[in-house]
Amino acid sequence: MRLHIAPSILSADFRRLEEEITAVEQAGADWIHLDVMDGTFVPNITFGPMVVDAVNRCTSLPLDVHLMIESPERYIEDFVRAGADYLTIHVETGYHHQRTLSRIRLLGAKAGVSLNPGTPLQSIEYLLPDLDLLLIMTVNPGFGGQSFLERLIPKIKKARQIIDTSPYSVLLEVDGGVNSKIAPLLRSEGVDVLVSGSAIFSKDDYQEAIAALKESHPI
Repeated sequence: MRLHIAPSILSADFRRLEEEITAVEQAGADWIHLDVMDGTFVPNITFGPMVVDAVNRCTSLPLDVHLMIESPERYIEDFVRAGADYLTIHVETGYHHQRTLSRIRLLGAKAGVSLNPGTPLQSIEYLLPDLDLLLIMTVNPGFGGQSFLERLIPKIKKARQIIDTSPYSVLLEVDGGVNSKIAPLLRSEGVDVLVSGSAIFSKDDYQEAIAALKESHPI
């Protein structure tokens, strides 16, 4: 499986968002990651479907939309209609996750579930048949620019084992504090998708920043 790099636009310059998205696409990004926050589930507010739709009009890359919101089941149709290719909900919020994930797939998007740092993997094992993506948060969600919590490496390793011993094809994604120093460790643990915000958008050379995240990954 080829490693995918998904720049998080949470760290982009929103004054020139289209330019930023074009720049990371040309620099070798594989997906665009969009963090949707509601100020309730997490202590920050970002954007909704209208911004997802605007980003979709700016790029041909898949949109990886991460819903950090209460009651995500109420909004999935809006986000899929806006252009989400991958739509991820949190296991800690909302109701009837299996039904919500099935609905995401029925609407034509890939279905993902995310775990906060303190949430055990056991909470999502029953959902594996309904998943295309498992997102492990390696910071407490809500803000960009936080440091990677290395104590979560065993959790990532276990997630890889759970996926590999199941009959299902599920991508393993990590989000939170991912930079060029952490990336080799995550690659060695079999992570498929690395979300990175400030480690890309804070650099002068986006191509160099993305290449550093992918460096030495076997193709």
